[in-house]
Amino acid sequence: MQISSLETERVRLTPLTLNNYHNLIDIAQEKDLIYYSPSDISSPEKLKNYVNVALDGYQRKATIPFIIFDKDKQQYAGSTRFGLINWKNKVLHIGWTWIGHEFQGTGLNLHMKFLMLQYAFERLAFEKVEFRIDERNQKSRKAVKKIGATLEGILRKDTIMNDGFRRSTCCYGILKEEWKTIRSEVFRAL
Repeated sequence: MQISSLETERVRLTPLTLNNYHNLIDIAQEKDLIYYSPSDISSPEKLKNYVNVALDGYQRKATIPFIIFDKDKQQYAGSTRFGLINWKNKVLHIGWTWIGHEFQGTGLNLHMKFLMLQYAFERLAFEKVEFRIDERNQKSRKAVKKIGATLEGILRKDTIMNDGFRRSTCCYGILKEEWKTIRSEVFRAL
């Protein structure tokens, strides 16, 4: 499975590798950047381990990790990935997304999600895209609702966080047959 960059006039998603992850070291250390994630990227070593886990998933065809480049600011902004890829059932997740605080609220995330949804539905011909979000993370929940995802249910206390808290995870989804409408209504301004 070889993937090249995904790109709009605003953002470029390039495969995340051990050759480019160092561009994210400063951003990864921003306070509370991934507060609602069970991952830890707070030091260069922990970020490298995070990338190695993503690359291991890529080798197993279970993930496709990206580094995010904001073309407006001409800076690397963070990381995202396709994960839990189920090739047989044509379902995947978009997640593990984090962008630096200065990039949040700028429209960058909308451009990223458009590229990823377009690739999943139009190039990979997948049937469904899912998003899993900490129940407490209202900002991310609002963002996926804004792009047309439907809340399908909540997995109660299913994930242990770094501080020992057991979070509940909200499961959102977009179906292939919903994509055409979402593309024209939600992403028309891009």
